[in-house]
Amino acid sequence: MRVLFVHGTGVRQASFEKSFTLVADGLRRHLADADPVPCYWGDDYGVTVADGLRSLPSRQVTRGAAAAGPAEQEVALWSLLLADPLCELRVLTATSGDGRFGMPGVRSAGDSAAQRLTDLARSGAGQDPDPAETADPGELPTLLGALGLADHYHPALRHIADAPEFTQACAQARQVVDAREVATATARAVTAVLLATAGQDTVCTGAERDRLVDLLSGLLGGTARVPGGRAVAALGTLALRMLAQPALNHWRGPLTDGSTPALGDILRYQARGGPLRAHLAELLAGAAGPTVVIGHSLGGIALVDVLAMAAARQEPLSRVRLLVTVGSQAPYLHECGALTGLPPGAPLPPGFPDWLNVYDRQDLLSFRAEPVFPGDTRVTDREVTSRQPFPLCHSAYWKLDSLYEHISERIATGTAG
Repeated sequence: MRVLFVHGTGVRQASFEKSFTLVADGLRRHLADADPVPCYWGDDYGVTVADGLRSLPSRQVTRGAAAAGPAEQEVALWSLLLADPLCELRVLTATSGDGRFGMPGVRSAGDSAAQRLTDLARSGAGQDPDPAETADPGELPTLLGALGLADHYHPALRHIADAPEFTQACAQARQVVDAREVATATARAVTAVLLATAGQDTVCTGAERDRLVDLLSGLLGGTARVPGGRAVAALGTLALRMLAQPALNHWRGPLTDGSTPALGDILRYQARGGPLRAHLAELLAGAAGPTVVIGHSLGGIALVDVLAMAAARQEPLSRVRLLVTVGSQAPYLHECGALTGLPPGAPLPPGFPDWLNVYDRQDLLSFRAEPVFPGDTRVTDREVTSRQPFPLCHSAYWKLDSLYEHISERIATGTAG
């Protein structure tokens, strides 16, 4: 039986030959009459960027905390604050053990900052604090409204006011200069909670974010954003070393270069997939006998498109008795209305062959087909596992006996003729 193997995205000749050898060996072990046939399309229909990528921003990026400029440090710090808004207050508490204690019964500068935030938080809970301490400047509510953050404002104040990190930082701030630093750190914490809570529902520039910090800091007794504060200096360096954005900035060029064949093949197919589909249709129409087709990843998408489009034209490729997709995104694309061969929400047309869809739940590029085509007895999902994480599992299918056992079992039931 003829078994046509169609590779996936990003594969080029040397890699394809290795994969096809594995597939051919696996098929012959489980199907004595299997006649594996290669379908390599990477060179003719895949993407090629001859002179390298010229669309990337400058690759002259700094690496490491010591070489980073203020802008990179600021981005790294806010990445950390969005993930953990209380981290700066936590650092302030840890670095303030200097033994400076006030007189018993005398209100410290830190206590004053704590009271200001408590009063602001209470003002949103229907209570009646001292208006002189809580009256917002007109600019703050206007800015909150413009950014879509107004509904999150008082919950964010209460969240920080109730946090032990805030209470401890205020308790340590005995002097005015320390309290001002706590006030500014608190303003950053509240702003980080606001932005993290709103997520994609807000569009906020760095200038607008900094203005929020300034306004909040003023309400809490601070004077400015204190870019050179103790906690900021420590956290900025830590963030540059630990967080993803600085690393992504540094590795963007190599990562994009390396991923271009895979990503580029997908983008090119979605925009100009006609020539590859025509090539596959010609191969399938010219088959000498019953054929099983195996498509990996993008190869599976193209096969589903070709078979669905032929069936919709009432010219089904009848020699194809079984479609096998492995690590396929075709079901997901159909759910999104982005599968070329089927209109959004449409069922598989009459004449579409039986479909065995093999997936590994660790493979982030594999999806189930049965739930997308409910009640269609032609569609069968089978799960396998290579016990590898992504992305290794996306290419490990070909060494799994369970894959070939599922194919053999499906053929033995008579579905493949």
